Amino acid sequence: MSRIFKGKKRKAKKLGITDVPAEVVTFISHATQNRLRTVIEKVTMITQHRMESHKDDEWYEQATDVRSQLKFFEQLERLEKQRKDEQEREILLKAAKSRSRQEDPEQARLKQKAKEMQQQELAQMRQRDANLTALAAIGPRKKRKLDSPGLLTTGGEVLGMSSGGQAGFGTPSSRQYARQKITRVNLRDFIFYMEQERETSHSLLLYRALLK
Repeated sequence: MSRIFKGKKRKAKKLGITDVPAEVVTFISHATQNRLRTVIEKVTMITQHRMESHKDDEWYEQATDVRSQLKFFEQLERLEKQRKDEQEREILLKAAKSRSRQEDPEQARLKQKAKEMQQQELAQMRQRDANLTALAAIGPRKKRKLDSPGLLTTGGEVLGMSSGGQAGFGTPSSRQYARQKITRVNLRDFIFYMEQERETSHSLLLYRALLK
């Protein structure tokens, strides 16, 4: 508190204020703490609202599925690229099988490209076989055992098993372990908060955040 008081006193002297009572410093500290608590609570609420999922809610009906639409267009592009690659492959194979004695430079280029394509396909097949051999040598992955034999994992929470073999729920003798839920706030959540607040909706801090 003395360090805070000295810091406030130095700032007050720069503004021409000679006397800063300790009660004023305490009042400002409490006001700052309450303000920070309010900001954190509002930003946390915004983040939790953003992370909410309404897929299983019967009162919500999905109108569009952008992810499926993007996957559909990506599949179309992949099929179109595959069709063009097949056409180019057929042209190169025909050029490689050509037995004409007099070859023009274009024919020689196509033959060279066909040879490179065949070598590349052969290298990919060898790499695939090597990967399969390595996976077969490693063997199937073993299931990870629980850290303690008396724990039951359900939905991200670990519930202690009692001596009778039944899971304890709310009993003092049962051991309950709950995974701590972490709320990650990003810059966009904080920008949304500042846009909604009257004090910060036109502030320089908001404009600087938007430029990042």
